[in-house]
Formats: sequence, C-alpha cells, structure tokens
Amino acid sequence: MEDTAIFAGGCFWCMVKPFDTMPGIKQVISGYTGGHVANPTYEQVASHTTGHTEAVKIIFDPEVISYKQLVEIYWHQTDPTDAMGQFQDRGDNYRPVIFVKDEEQRKIAEASKQALADSEQFDAPIVTSIEDAKPFYPAEEEHQDFYKKNPLRYQMEEMGGREKFIKKNWQHQ
Repeated sequence: MEDTAIFAGGCFWCMVKPFDTMPGIKQVISGYTGGHVANPTYEQVASHTTGHTEAVKIIFDPEVISYKQLVEIYWHQTDPTDAMGQFQDRGDNYRPVIFVKDEEQRKIAEASKQALADSEQFDAPIVTSIEDAKPFYPAEEEHQDFYKKNPLRYQMEEMGGREKFIKKNWQHQ
C-alpha cells in the first residue's frame, strides 16, 4: 500500500533527508509544482516566471507512517512564519506550502496548522499555505538525493540558517 504527500519548504535539497530517513518512506522526489508551465527546468523555476515552487513528493506506506506524522515532520523543517522563502532561500519558488491531494489531507493539514497557531510557539502568524496539489514535475537528476550525492554542499545549505532555526524553535518539541 502506498500514498503520496507533497511539501514545499524552501530549497528542495534540504527537504529530502528529514523524510527519507523515516521508516515507511518509499521514495522522496525533488521537483516543482504549483506553476503554469509543463515540465519546467531548474533555471525556469529560478527565474520566477513559471509560478512553480520547489517541493518534495513523498511516497509512503500509510500503514507504517501516517500523513499526520508527515505533516508534523514538515513543520519541524520550516519557518512557518516566513511566506516568501525559507532561511537564505528567498522568493516565491521557495515559499512554504502543504499541497493537499484530497479533503482528508486538507483536514489534517488545516488542523495541524491551527494547532501550531494555537500553541503560540511563534510570535508571528503561521503563514504556510495549504493548497490543492497541482501537477508535480520531478527535478533534474542532479537534484535528486542531493544530501547523499553532495554531502559537503548539503551541509553548507543546512548551515544557511535552517539548522540554527530548527535547533532554536523545534528541538525542544
């Protein structure tokens, strides 16, 4: 049995490992979604002309890990108060979005977002958007499994503010 989830939380390189290392995850694919151009390239998405956001598509076994658990993992990788990018990655192609494929995913995502807002953990509003899933286009091969292929560059990306933010805001959870 398998299901899918799509999350955008800044650079897709940094969004793979936290999910890829969890039991029940079959595959994490870096790609682009939410835009109006079919089969965009990295350069097109980076030009801010396609409307796409860098995202990860997660294929998972719902008997091992639930969608709700994936949403919780997602929050812990992002700054949910920053609508126009994540950490050093700025612009609409890095915005935080939970892309939902059906009403069940929407209910789970909305409830989780509300619980985060109600927790008053952050001094600013929770601005991560929840949107209907649109076609997902896998990124070029060099962007897949980046943390495995380029560990030093991946570590530099993580040190661009994400790792520090996670430690400060999520480690105590």
